[in-house]
Amino acid sequence: MPAIVDDNERNAFIFYDEYINNISRVELKQIGLSSDSVRVRFLINALARNTATQASLETLAKEAEIQTDITTKTIRKYLDRLSQIFILEELPAWKPHIRSSAHIRIKPKWHFLDPAVSAAALGVNSKSLLDDLETFGLFFESMVLRDIRIYADAIGGETFFYRDSSGLEVDIIVKLGNGKWAAFEVKLGGSPNLEKAEENLQAFKKAVSENNLKDLISLNIITGGQFSYTKQSGVNIISIGHLCR
Repeated sequence: MPAIVDDNERNAFIFYDEYINNISRVELKQIGLSSDSVRVRFLINALARNTATQASLETLAKEAEIQTDITTKTIRKYLDRLSQIFILEELPAWKPHIRSSAHIRIKPKWHFLDPAVSAAALGVNSKSLLDDLETFGLFFESMVLRDIRIYADAIGGETFFYRDSSGLEVDIIVKLGNGKWAAFEVKLGGSPNLEKAEENLQAFKKAVSENNLKDLISLNIITGGQFSYTKQSGVNIISIGHLCR
């Protein structure tokens, strides 16, 4: 939320906590969904724990501790309504032609449009995120996706992710209306992480078919660092602060 960007963490947490409560108690009912505010709050917490993952409806119900008396159909209805009021947006899987026999995983990934909702739902702050880099990485991925979606939408592009049964995964794929596409890995930084992401992108490039490969624009790694440059392999290292330049 732009209004609290420069505010302190305590005030920001209070704002977002009340924002989540308002979603649970008021906003869904205003669009005609007869919902249990406690269930919705638990579901938002479960979504926050599964940010940037392919959690199933059954997993979300279980983690929300409401699996005993609620169906996956109801969970799906809640998710659709959260999307309708611009709280949640699914990231669909990209399904290109690939050279291997691996099967593409098609379950969507879950992202809040504002990643700060995840942090508030879980009650985490900047210190606790720095102490848990795995969770911080997922939140960072969600933040990068938010920005890339904005820029992609402005030029008529769509965003996806890729994952197959061999374990090969790419965090974000942007596909334009003319069929051209680009791939993005998201890493907080550190040479080992960047090297692993570069290897992953090169493996993905080899996996896609020649027909898809001819439309590839670029392979990219988005980081939290200060510098942007192109490696000898052709992979672009891009600081998140340089995305709009």
